Amino acid sequence: MKIVTTIKEVREEVKQWRKEGLSVGLVPTMGYLHEGHASLIKRAVQENDRVIVSDFVNPTQFGPNEDLESYPRDLERDAKLCSDEGAALIFNPSAEEMYFPDFSTYVNMTGPSDELCGKSRPIHFRGVCTVVSKLFNIATPDRAYFGQKDAQQLAVIKRMVRDLNFDIEIVGCPIIREEDGLAKSSRNTYLSEDERKAAVILHKALEEGKALVLGGEKSTAAVIEKITSIIESEPLAKVDYVQVVSFPDITVIDTIEGDILAAVAVYIGKTRLIDNFIIEH
Repeated sequence: MKIVTTIKEVREEVKQWRKEGLSVGLVPTMGYLHEGHASLIKRAVQENDRVIVSDFVNPTQFGPNEDLESYPRDLERDAKLCSDEGAALIFNPSAEEMYFPDFSTYVNMTGPSDELCGKSRPIHFRGVCTVVSKLFNIATPDRAYFGQKDAQQLAVIKRMVRDLNFDIEIVGCPIIREEDGLAKSSRNTYLSEDERKAAVILHKALEEGKALVLGGEKSTAAVIEKITSIIESEPLAKVDYVQVVSFPDITVIDTIEGDILAAVAVYIGKTRLIDNFIIEH
């Protein structure tokens, strides 16, 4: 496995693989990899001849006062996980490699990016769409892999690929959880011992909400109220949002019908965590 830092090196590797008739998978990440990322890489290795893992904390998707500087980074640890899972290449660029000093071109979206995280983090999806578009142009993969923990991001990327005619298959992969149900996240490392125990409330609340829906509840307000009340029973938890939307178009609905996404963003102390469930009817 190689670690490269420049766009030119990635393109040279891919060019050689294409000459050999090999397929290419891409797993975009912000590094500090965990078992959730490992599951994406494993799937990509199964379905492609060569796999690139991008390891880049993308500054354009962080707003003011967000955790860009403190976001955890450990390339050595990431490299071991990637190597163990069978990745061929890590692309670990600097911000200067990815963005010219006078960079001024962005990919904007309306619709699927407007609600949920798009409402509470206004520039987030512009940054995500821009960097993912750049990675697609650099790596030219056949397939790219994203986790369902960021379900809105998955929907946004799928819409962008459709709308902009990228010839890339987007593969969504299941949420990987800790034994107690907490969704794996690089940000879990921010949690103190007490906050870590408190964070389980997200999964508990979503499971109760899911049981309501599966039991036949059709009112999104009732499901939102149930999930919110359980989360608010935890003193260390502060709700950013609890919402039930149609999936994958991410529009607010009053009545549950068709495919739906129930998503939450919650501050546990100062750490913002997200989680969700999807039900397909």
